[in-house]
Formats: sequence, structure tokens, C-alpha cells
Amino acid sequence: MIEAKNITMKFNLNKGKIRTLKEKLLVKTDEIEKNNSWFYALDDVSFSVDKGEIFGIIGGNGAGKSTLLKILAGIMKPTSGEVKVYGSIAPMIELGTGFDYELSAQENIYLSGAILGYSKKFIDSKVASILNFSELWDFKDVPVKFFSSGMVARLAFSVATLVVPDILIVDEILSVGDLGFQKKSYERMKNLMNSGSTVVYVSHDVKTLSEMCNRVMWLDKGKIKLLGKPKTVCECFINNI
Repeated sequence: MIEAKNITMKFNLNKGKIRTLKEKLLVKTDEIEKNNSWFYALDDVSFSVDKGEIFGIIGGNGAGKSTLLKILAGIMKPTSGEVKVYGSIAPMIELGTGFDYELSAQENIYLSGAILGYSKKFIDSKVASILNFSELWDFKDVPVKFFSSGMVARLAFSVATLVVPDILIVDEILSVGDLGFQKKSYERMKNLMNSGSTVVYVSHDVKTLSEMCNRVMWLDKGKIKLLGKPKTVCECFINNI
């Protein structure tokens, strides 16, 4: 379902130091390149994910996990390398991105649904279940700008998990809302995973990765440190913290 070959993503840490057109004209191109300082968020990363597989990704802060998910979801384009994705994708990355905070919860359901490619008729049939699951019936006509971050995440999660996609990309989102909603979110995620969706799941929760995944990949400073059985990879990760 997913093939990633030699994915590299680098950022120029000196970008923006030349601020004016005059400076740009006076400084030679080769001198600019020589003085550039590159940060490699990902460095020659290759792996594949099979159909129906639950593929976990673990690593410390700054390891490149979220950058990789954004590339897989098509949000970012890698500096070099190639990603092939076969099937529809539902990315659950940075919940609430794309919401118009001036619109109400119900209006944002229609907006998000349209962005995801759903018809108005289909969204009409799902609005009630989204509001029920998110527990936001009493706030359906309230502008989202007045919502807490937890309420925004609950609404976004409820919209994102509305249908069963071919590929589900998840970035550490099972901590949304209170404990009761976290339990509901976890159960819905398990149902999606058991429905045959291919899942790429980033988490710092080693226990959850060990229990839910078929394989786990450990990223460290943009490189693959280890890829294999969940228990083996997670134990190695813990022992190296």
C-alpha cells in the first residue's frame, strides 16, 4: 500500500539571513551555498507497508516522525526520494487543521467533509453521528473560535474517522479530550484498524505500539535505527533512552 524509497527532507537553517534584494545581488550564489547550514529531518529513509498492516513509528522528539507522516499524506514534498501510495488516505495529523474558526461546529463539519471529498447528501446523513460522538450537540451552532483545544480535537477526530479509508495515517492523537473520550477514541481506532485499513501510527506510547502493531520502525535523527517486530524494537528503544 505504501512504498517509500530513499526519502530525504532537508531544511536550510540559514534561509532568510539575506533579507534585501541588494544583499541577494551582491552575495555570490556559490558563497551562499557554501555558507548554508542544512538540517536533515529525514535522511535516506526507505521502507514499505503492506495492505492491512498496522505499521508503528517510534522515536524521540525531532526524530522526523511527523515530517515523514506529512510526506506520506502528500502534505509535504520530500527534497529527494519517492513515495508511492495505493488507495485513499485519511490523515489524522494536527487535528483541527483546515477548520475555519469563524464558522460554527456544524458548518465546519460540512467544510471538512467537502475538503475530504464527501457529498453534501452524505454529510447530511452523518452530521448527527459526528455531533453525538464528539459530544458537541449543545455547541453545534457556536463558532469554533470559542472552543477549547480539546473540543476542537474531539470535533476533528469525529470528522476524520467518519469513514473507513484504505490507509489511515495517525500522529499521536489518542490523547484528545477527557478520559472518557480517550477511551471512545481508542475503541474507534481499533475498529478502523480491524476493518482492514492499512495504518501508519506514530506514538510515544511504547505499550500501545507493542500491542497494536505488526511492525515498528524506530527513527533517530532522521535515520532508520531499527525496523522489525514491535516487542524487539520497542525494548531496544527503551533501553537506549
